[in-house]
Amino acid sequence: MAAIRTEGLSKHYKDVKALDDLNMEVPENVVFGFLGPNGAGKTTAVKLLTGFAHPTSGRAWVAGQKVSDNNLKLQSSIGLMPDVPAFYNWMSGHEFLHLAGKLHHLPEKEIISRTEELLAMVNLAKDGRRRIGGYSRGMRQRLGIAQALINRPRVLFLDEPTSALDPVGKREVLELIKQLKQTSTVFMSTHNLSEVERVCDSVGIINRGKLVTVSSVESLQKKYARSLFEMQFMEDASGFIETLKQTPWLTGPEMVIENGVPMVQVRATDVDYARKELPRLIGESGLTLTRYELVLPSLEDVFVEILNQEKSQ
Repeated sequence: MAAIRTEGLSKHYKDVKALDDLNMEVPENVVFGFLGPNGAGKTTAVKLLTGFAHPTSGRAWVAGQKVSDNNLKLQSSIGLMPDVPAFYNWMSGHEFLHLAGKLHHLPEKEIISRTEELLAMVNLAKDGRRRIGGYSRGMRQRLGIAQALINRPRVLFLDEPTSALDPVGKREVLELIKQLKQTSTVFMSTHNLSEVERVCDSVGIINRGKLVTVSSVESLQKKYARSLFEMQFMEDASGFIETLKQTPWLTGPEMVIENGVPMVQVRATDVDYARKELPRLIGESGLTLTRYELVLPSLEDVFVEILNQEKSQ
């Protein structure tokens, strides 16, 4: 069963289509990156999926529950951390989590044990009795995640979870997110491509309110793979380069130096054909191969290419 499913989910504001006909499924126990430029409709989608906004049209199901007004079963099955979580700065982290547990109507004994468990999980055990007003931005983000987990949600929504964090804070939060899929499906809305590439199993790319594609990061990289092959050999490969120059489905073979090591680079006019036939040429060369790679694009490269295709349509 999908953790999240939408059918034609839309949100319009007069003439602005903030979200337009979203059809999507997110499986259970994955980190799903909802990716798009600022203003693409990411936050609108999160509000609709968590019941904090009403759709103009369409339907959605989250954690097996239809998203609708006052669906208490839905609220007990999800967790949400907005892009800028709000706190009572005079409270301690421990007191804030205790309050969150009360709002979910958890038994007192469970609130106490869950609070200690979550403070340890987000590396705030030593700071749990300190006032939140003295927390760093990274500590506040981690406390926000702990608050969203207090009710053991089946689906966790994180809206720009690393916004405005320094590199250390980002690393701490991302490492935590990778662990969370063991118990929850994580729906992570962001425009930060490197973070998605680092922690997400699959991604949905949205632009101008419309879903462009849903795929695993690996599949996207393979689909938009560059035609560049790189090879390293133990012996001099000058003769092999001459062979490659005579091969009609290859172009521009050359020797380059990378970190002091000579490497053969060549582009293919047909990547799929080159994947099958280039290893045969290498074998016939008699050279000792030490490295062979089809260079995959970064998620940033893929993202830019997809958006450029959207503009040209």
